[in-house]
Amino acid sequence: MLSFAASRLLRAALTILFVMTFAFVVLRLSGDPALLIMSVDAPPEAIKAFRQAWGLDQPIWEQYLAYIAHAFTGDFGKSMRDGRPAIDLVMERVPATLAITLPALALKIGLGIPAGIYAALHRNSLADRLTMVVSVAGFTMPSFVLALLLVLVFAVNLGWLPASGADSPIYAILPIVTLGASGAAIMARFTRSAMLEVLGQPYIRAASAKGVQWRRVVSHHALPNAAIPTVTIIGFMIGSLVAGAVVVESVFAWPGVGRLLVSAVANRDLAVVQSILMVIAAWMVAANFTVDMAYGWLDPRVRGAAAGH
Repeated sequence: MLSFAASRLLRAALTILFVMTFAFVVLRLSGDPALLIMSVDAPPEAIKAFRQAWGLDQPIWEQYLAYIAHAFTGDFGKSMRDGRPAIDLVMERVPATLAITLPALALKIGLGIPAGIYAALHRNSLADRLTMVVSVAGFTMPSFVLALLLVLVFAVNLGWLPASGADSPIYAILPIVTLGASGAAIMARFTRSAMLEVLGQPYIRAASAKGVQWRRVVSHHALPNAAIPTVTIIGFMIGSLVAGAVVVESVFAWPGVGRLLVSAVANRDLAVVQSILMVIAAWMVAANFTVDMAYGWLDPRVRGAAAGH
């Protein structure tokens, strides 16, 4: 198990390094931030001084080596807008993002898994078809469209909930529902497929033929085996919590990491964008690592395959 964990940790570290490198190079090749921040009408001397102050006059490989060297000491650069450490700006927004994404994750799991199990156990019934229709609708509808529909119905027409802001917990309801709805639909479809695959296995039929109560067959044989592939989709949802909030936070003016990313990209605040992407990558890598560990614990064959390679 230790070698299995070590290989996954190495892969995680390389993934984060790749994301940091990719973001660094792409952001610097996409344009000159000095012209946006200083404006094209600024004196050439001012633009030159700005580039020198932020190291933008150096070759890109020198900028990259300096960035990586400082990153290993915990320095991920400063915001070009206010001079504060970029990572501090990002971490200040993380609690606001988690305030809507964690309840949304609970909504995805709490609605999606029971719905998928029920649909699988009542295959081809009216409840199964209705669950799948709702799941397809929730899965295919873009999050910004759902967000605007919720605002139109519950904020504009009914006036029950605020449309935007973060003044009190009630402002989080619409963002949470928006984030949770599509995820619950995905979870329901995936859980249904996993359950149907397990229910078709010979050992399920053998247990039923031996006279084992159907409830016990489901709870002791079907559910534990269906849980193994379901861990994958849960890990994916955990990993995409921060990244998935970008659109929703923008629609509802929620002061989280996603909204900060939009403003940082618009302002060409390189260090802030790089720090956000690094935090998102680290979050996703940590989620995937947890899933890998859960796989190794649930299914010893995974550990054996990793050790064999």
